Amino acid sequence: MDVRAGAALTPRALVTGVGGQDGSYLSELLLERGYDVVGVVRRAGDAYENLVSLRDRIELVQADLLDRDALVDVLREHQPREVYNLASPSFVPMSWQEPVLTAEFAAVGVTSLLEAIRAVDERIRVYQASSSEIFGEPVEVPQTEATPLAPVTPYGVAKAYGHFIVGSYRRRYGLHASCGILYNHESPRRPVDFLPSKVAHAAAAISLGLESELALGALDAQRDWGYARDYVEAMWRMLQQDQPNDYVIATGELHSVRELTEVAFAHVGLDWRDHVRVDESLKRGQAELHHLVGDASRARRELGWSPTVGFAELVAALVDEARVRLEALTSS
Repeated sequence: MDVRAGAALTPRALVTGVGGQDGSYLSELLLERGYDVVGVVRRAGDAYENLVSLRDRIELVQADLLDRDALVDVLREHQPREVYNLASPSFVPMSWQEPVLTAEFAAVGVTSLLEAIRAVDERIRVYQASSSEIFGEPVEVPQTEATPLAPVTPYGVAKAYGHFIVGSYRRRYGLHASCGILYNHESPRRPVDFLPSKVAHAAAAISLGLESELALGALDAQRDWGYARDYVEAMWRMLQQDQPNDYVIATGELHSVRELTEVAFAHVGLDWRDHVRVDESLKRGQAELHHLVGDASRARRELGWSPTVGFAELVAALVDEARVRLEALTSS
């Protein structure tokens, strides 16, 4: 990795979407590795629960990703060596309710950020959060970096634009810009809108006698689920490479919703079949994606990256954390 003339001894990173699951884990990782971390937020007064333990160790600045001039000001003031663009609506079903907003942040916002970087310092290294949703209905299983894009959701379409525009700027302007094609990755910091957190919360609540039933959609739907803390490690490793590139980050394993539910409920000594009912209204129909499973061979080979937390361990951690939260709430 090159060392810039006159660069500060302490590296500085700018993280958009810093208040989310990935942003908080990435900030922790960067702090552990001696970085100064600047987080970009849209509203300075929000609580940002995921950042509670970090608020006195990182600097938060307010800026709109769609405002190129504001981004230019932030980049000039803080002079980061690396920029991690994680800002985007991440709950895929919601993109059908807010397709314009999704397109603005996941597509136009990426271009705005790239233009700001070009205006300030083209040596800044850029990470763009891409998504397995860009493959939509994949033409091959598993998917690699060379798999053709075929998105089917507004989120996937917008992410595909962001993926392509990063490649375009990398080729035309020589930016050190890499895309991480991240498959589903979870943690206790995910809201309960996300399926693994929803299942974990229900298993914990039912085991504590707080709830009695969990409604789910398609039990046969499958996903490639990993641990978010593992995945932010891959983000950092991408920007330490001499040359930028795109990388699939995935476990390479498919697990069904039924299996997820079975493991979660078994962890608290329950039989999921006694508590789960199928609600047809929760099925995503033609928008439901199948066979999205990633081949992370390039990441293993070039980044030395591999997942450290397996499926059953991840699900158990989600359930355990949900129980701790619920017990704290009921005892207060």
